[in-house]
Amino acid sequence: MTAAARDTKKLYRHIVDNVSADIAAGRLGLGQKLPSERELADRFQVSRPTVREAMLALEIRGLVEARHGSGVYVTNALPTEAKNAGPNVSAFELLEARSLLEGEAAALAAVTLSDADIASLEEILMQMERENETETGDEYADRRFHLKIAESSRNPALLSAVEHLWELRHSSPLVEHTLDRARRNGLKPRVNEHRSILAALRARDPESARKAMRAHLSRVVDDLLMATEIEEVERVRVETAAKREEYARRRAV
Repeated sequence: MTAAARDTKKLYRHIVDNVSADIAAGRLGLGQKLPSERELADRFQVSRPTVREAMLALEIRGLVEARHGSGVYVTNALPTEAKNAGPNVSAFELLEARSLLEGEAAALAAVTLSDADIASLEEILMQMERENETETGDEYADRRFHLKIAESSRNPALLSAVEHLWELRHSSPLVEHTLDRARRNGLKPRVNEHRSILAALRARDPESARKAMRAHLSRVVDDLLMATEIEEVERVRVETAAKREEYARRRAV
């Protein structure tokens, strides 16, 4: 593939296509361990989070599986189409779209929302605090908060678009898989950031509302990267400990 052609593709999809082709051609056989995250990052000249995203996509397709403390292994020679039937959208692409759209929704809501809307958002924030105290960490209030802001913009088309982006959280296998891993590592909605958004809305300040919403969603991206990094660090730690133990046994011979 030429550099120009590659530029037209999302980086993680470029990795997915290449690894899938290697599996289909037998260059990566059933049960074979894939190169390390660092090696793949060097090979494709991308960041390690991009490689991690590609591995999630391959896992969802049923081609590979990540084994805790060991690495990523080929588990199927053919793609499982049923597992790849959802929209081909990543969590980071979704958050980028949400930042653009919900930032503008918040700015518009700042000049259109009512006192009753503000009271509803306050009540939703209290529910969010209660949800964060539970072990499951349900995110119903998080969704309600963002959709209420879009509703408060008094623009039905904007509300419909925001609703669609939230639906992608569950209809896109890659997004759902990434968020599930983040939840397992303790990621929950940040109430203080939502309060900053509400403060800007209460002040009827469009620019502050836009900035607060975009800053919040930017931090969500950082949180997702951190949460998935935790799993990778733990895998490397276990793998390194096993190697040290093996080396110690060899030295004792």
